[in-house]
Amino acid sequence: QVQLVESGGGLVQPGGSLRLSCAASGSIFSSNDVGWYRQAPGKQRALVASITGGGTTNYADSVKGRFTISRDNAKNTVYLEANTLKPEDSAVYYCAASPSTPNNIYNSTQWYIWGQGTQVTVSS
Repeated sequence: QVQLVESGGGLVQPGGSLRLSCAASGSIFSSNDVGWYRQAPGKQRALVASITGGGTTNYADSVKGRFTISRDNAKNTVYLEANTLKPEDSAVYYCAASPSTPNNIYNSTQWYIWGQGTQVTVSS
């Protein structure tokens, strides 16, 4: 079974950048859809971006033009490049995987496997 481990979170000033990584164990990861979600205190977990096994991407409106999701199948890793960060981007960021594209990628219950999360804090 695929296991996911996120890394790359931390404290960054507004306007700064971070690159989050989601590393997977298991050779079938390259065919999985992968999503990055985030959850701030008191808020529901929400989709930030997703990428299919074929490389098709989707983004939440709040991060379009600032975040980029990509994958390196040779390294079994999916990345989330987050630029021009804002305080409202602060949250725990989770990656999730599914062997097929969820019917509704915005529904967190339709993703099969989750990582443990990495904290992103945007503050001066």
